[in-house]
Amino acid sequence: MKKPIRKAVFPVAGLGTRFLPATKAIPKEMLPIIDRPLIQYAVDEAREAGIEQLIFVTGRGKTSIVEHFDTAFELEATMQGRGKNLDVLAPTRIQPGNLVTVRQQVPMGLGHAIWCARAIVGDEPFAIFLPDELMIGRPGCMAQMVEAYNEVGGNLISVLEVPEEEVSSYGVIAPGKRLEHDLTEVVGLVEKPRRGEAPSNLIISGRYILQPEVMRTLESQGAGAGGEIQLTDAMAKMIGTQPFHAVTFAGRRFDCGNHLGFVEATLALALERPDMGDDVRAMARRLLDL
Repeated sequence: MKKPIRKAVFPVAGLGTRFLPATKAIPKEMLPIIDRPLIQYAVDEAREAGIEQLIFVTGRGKTSIVEHFDTAFELEATMQGRGKNLDVLAPTRIQPGNLVTVRQQVPMGLGHAIWCARAIVGDEPFAIFLPDELMIGRPGCMAQMVEAYNEVGGNLISVLEVPEEEVSSYGVIAPGKRLEHDLTEVVGLVEKPRRGEAPSNLIISGRYILQPEVMRTLESQGAGAGGEIQLTDAMAKMIGTQPFHAVTFAGRRFDCGNHLGFVEATLALALERPDMGDDVRAMARRLLDL
C-alpha cells in the first residue's frame, strides 16, 4: 500500500546572489510576483496537493520567510480597527505545528539541503519544491504529480521540454517507455550535461516526489557538478532499484531564479488578473511606443 504524500521540503537557504543588491537583506524567496512572495506560490501549490507538513530548510538571514507564515497580531488588529478585510492574509496562515524549519549551516548544494530534513521526513515519501521555479497550472504541478503517484507509486519528477541549447543549465532525464501522454519512465539522469551530450531535452523542473531511501543515498554521497552534493546524482543511483517516472507538467513554468524569468512571470500573472490586466496591457502599449 502506498503511503500518502503528507510532507514537503522547501530548500530556501540559498544566498540569491543573482538578485543582489535586492537580496542583501531580503531572501530571494520573499521577492514578490505582484503582491505575493515566491514562497507563497509554492506553499499554495503544496496545500492544493493535500500536503500537510511544510519543512523549510533555511540559512542565515532567512527568518522573514518563517515570519511571513506567522500570525501578525499588530497588523491584523490595526486592519480590523480600520474596518479592512483580513481575507488577503488567509493564505499566510499555517495551522500550528504544520511548519517546521531546519538549518543548513553551509551551502553544500541541493542534495545536502534535502538531507538536512531527514529526521523530519522520517520513513515517509515526500515532496520537494524549488520555490524559484514558479509553476502555474490548473490543477497545480504538485497536484498533477500526486495524482500520478497514486497510480504508479515510487519516485516522480516534473519535467518540461526546453530548446537543446538550454539543457546544460539543468538536470536532464534519459527517457524510457512512455506510459501515458504525460508519464514517462526514467532510465537515467544527468546534471547539467554539456551541449550535445544530453540524453534528451526534458529538464527536471523543480518538483519532486521521492521515497525516503534517497536520504540514505545522500548520506554518503560525494560532491558532484559544481563541487556540490547534487540531488540529481542521488536520484540516479536509485533508478533500477525503485520505480522512477517523469510527469510532463501541463502548465507554464517561469524560472524566477534569473531576471528575465522573474520579469516574465510578473507580466504574465499581471495580464491574467481581472483587476489589472487591461491596465497592464495599456501600460505596455505606451511603453512600447516610446
